Amino acid sequence: MKNPSDISWKYLSVPAQPGKAKSGRGSRQLAYTDWGNPENHHVVICVHGLTRNCRDFDFLAEALEQDFRVICIDLAGRGRSDWLGNAEDYNSAMTYLSDMECVLKHIYRQNHHDYLHFYWVGVSMGGLIGMLLAARQRLSAICRLSALVMSDIGPFVSSAILSAFAMTIGQDPRFRNLRELETHMRNTALPYNALTDVQWHHMALYSAREYEDGTIGYRYDPVISSGFRPSNLRDLNLWPYWNRLDLPVLVLRGEKSGVLTPETVSEMQLHQPDVKFVELAGIGHAPMLMDTEQINVVRNFLLKFRNQA
Repeated sequence: MKNPSDISWKYLSVPAQPGKAKSGRGSRQLAYTDWGNPENHHVVICVHGLTRNCRDFDFLAEALEQDFRVICIDLAGRGRSDWLGNAEDYNSAMTYLSDMECVLKHIYRQNHHDYLHFYWVGVSMGGLIGMLLAARQRLSAICRLSALVMSDIGPFVSSAILSAFAMTIGQDPRFRNLRELETHMRNTALPYNALTDVQWHHMALYSAREYEDGTIGYRYDPVISSGFRPSNLRDLNLWPYWNRLDLPVLVLRGEKSGVLTPETVSEMQLHQPDVKFVELAGIGHAPMLMDTEQINVVRNFLLKFRNQA
């Protein structure tokens, strides 16, 4: 893999108040990385999970950049993107959908082609955003997706599973050094994911935020946990959006995942029988698309539709 320090972030200004272009409240910055030929009209958009960041996709992006332009985004409040002024905006799907439409339109305006082929790769929450975006009826033709990859997420997640996330999100632990943060990640995050030492270190390095007192914490806004208060928790039911999809979809499921259950997978297949499902043996929530097997599954799926375009 190329030296991660050679990959720089870029920034896009979006409305400070999500979804309102003329809110009168100025703008905020979304951070992203940009891989491959900027003139390539086949563009893969990669979006991470709830508390993660765009650098999780470095391994996948390097494998794709010969055939695609690859844009990996830090969602609002994560990674290098600005935090939101109103905590409740983290709980609104419109926050992420409007931001992602801004990204798609920005990439389109940069390109000299009349039409771009956008492909979406989302891990967990990033997969849900892609599903909602693909299902939107009012999405302009220039921003429509040609294919969707969802890693270990579906249109239904029970409140019991969401309450398990609530136990760790927003705790805002502090560490004396990067080694301590990495140890904490290994002990608490990504069960049943066979990451290498290099991959764990990579994730820890780009998950770390240094504070003025010299301690290190995670690089996300702790108040994203506000949506996981017991009073807010209920089943996440997005079946109408799943049923509306009309594009090629690849769904990856970790065999040991409790988030995307076999029951949910069966119902997804009933409504969308042409969807491609791949179960990854021994893997939990969520497959991070870093190892060769997972990367090849995604790459081969995307290349199939790139070559047909």
